[in-house]
Amino acid sequence: MNYVMITNDNIDKEHICCASSENKAHLKKEWLKQRFVDGLVYYRSEQRGECFIEYMPAEKAWIPLEADGYMYINCLWVAGPLKGKGYSNDLLNKCLDDAKKQNKKGICILSSEGRKQQFLSDPKYMAYKGFMVADSSDCGINLLYLPLKAGTSLPKFKECAKHPKVEEDGMVLYYSDQCPFAYYWANRIKEIAIENNVQLKIVHITNTEEAQNVPTPVTNYALFKDSKFLTHIMLSEKKFLSLSNTDFY
Repeated sequence: MNYVMITNDNIDKEHICCASSENKAHLKKEWLKQRFVDGLVYYRSEQRGECFIEYMPAEKAWIPLEADGYMYINCLWVAGPLKGKGYSNDLLNKCLDDAKKQNKKGICILSSEGRKQQFLSDPKYMAYKGFMVADSSDCGINLLYLPLKAGTSLPKFKECAKHPKVEEDGMVLYYSDQCPFAYYWANRIKEIAIENNVQLKIVHITNTEEAQNVPTPVTNYALFKDSKFLTHIMLSEKKFLSLSNTDFY
């Protein structure tokens, strides 16, 4: 498989794997254009499909981390008919090679406890590749790391990500344009909340400083209910209404 590196020079004419519709692609491409200056790298398969990796220096990542000297993987995604052919290894090796060339301490990525969860890396695959748990959040999301130097300090969550909570009652949603699906679902549940008189506050994360200080380890999409973290999974209208009308436990 050959891979295409997306840059400012070709992004307007190249497709983005995780953004199928024109509106999603536009939002994602604008987000990427603003991140290239921070060292973001995006590779996708030459063959069209869901096969790409996106990574950047952890100091600029849109996650509340303390991980100076690390590379952070925003997303490693291979799906559909492209799965099971070694492409995840190819993409991960591109990040690994870059991290070594830049003399990074290691690589880190978000994952989950137990089975793989939506928009997080597969914990079994990452463990197979040598990644270990560096830190854990109260909401069951783990920060994995692969060290590249002996005796290096571990990356960790900031306290706001390690113990996610908000002060407001009702439903509170944080989201960013880093994931092209988040915009659609954030606006869809906003409409549903208005139609059904559900108390909902939406916080659109628009810059790196905000993203690095939000009260959640996941900044693509994080939903709270009555101050407590509820889910990072993008909910359908029916599921959102069900959770908004059910006591948190």
